[in-house]
Amino acid sequence: MDQVSSELLPFRAEEADFTSIVDNSPDLVKSGRRHGPGIIILALIPITAFALGTWQVFRLGWKTELIAKFEDRLIKPPLPLPLHVDPEAIKDFDYRKVYTTGRLCHEQEMLIGPRIHDGNDGFLVVTPLKRDDGGSTVLLNRGWIPRSKKAQADREDGLPQGLVTVEGLLREPWQKNVFTPDNRPEMGQFYFPDVKQMAELTGSAAVWIEETMSPDLLKAYDREAKGIPIGRPAEVNLRNNHTQYIFTWYALSAATTIMLWMVVRKPPSEVARRIRQNKSW
Repeated sequence: MDQVSSELLPFRAEEADFTSIVDNSPDLVKSGRRHGPGIIILALIPITAFALGTWQVFRLGWKTELIAKFEDRLIKPPLPLPLHVDPEAIKDFDYRKVYTTGRLCHEQEMLIGPRIHDGNDGFLVVTPLKRDDGGSTVLLNRGWIPRSKKAQADREDGLPQGLVTVEGLLREPWQKNVFTPDNRPEMGQFYFPDVKQMAELTGSAAVWIEETMSPDLLKAYDREAKGIPIGRPAEVNLRNNHTQYIFTWYALSAATTIMLWMVVRKPPSEVARRIRQNKSW
């Protein structure tokens, strides 16, 4: 024993910086990747949803102001339709009540459909109105008829002759959505009111008027049976679902934020604890 100690003594003297493993313990560290690129995608979801919810807040304010503007126009008395209407100026009179007198050109009638009214299939009747005061011919959306009254021979009561005075809403041209097929005027098939196309087809001005009538259930039933078009009520029919969209997007943002917090807070199961050697070894 004394011999072994005497042999180690010179080594210890030469290695003055020697440190025992007991005096310099290793560090316990985590190794491995905590989260993959999926955490970035998860972080983008609540941010995007919050941005969309905020955008819907602005959309709600815009739509509310628009509906209020149209309703303000509806309470005003109807105006006589000018002899000539500039199509570019119609946007400033959208939903404005107007009236005019003329003759309905039934031989140029166009049916837009299919259109559903109270669960029944049918068409919108669009007829050029040739005015007797020398004004331009305009397109009149007279209202809805059932499919069973498609043929003019089955609805003689719905084809007034002579001068008629109509009252309706001056409307901007409709916008076609991507799901609606194109009209086939050469086959007499119309799926949406393309005002410009219909005006060129009938030699009318690109002016669209929707005939109105007071809501009356008994009167509507009588008109339906006789094939007389059922006009629309004089009211704003713009949808305003932005409040629902706001709730949906903000709820999604809150839910995904909680999910993100839970994922970040909980370490992944594949992270292992390993021993790192001390730098002095």
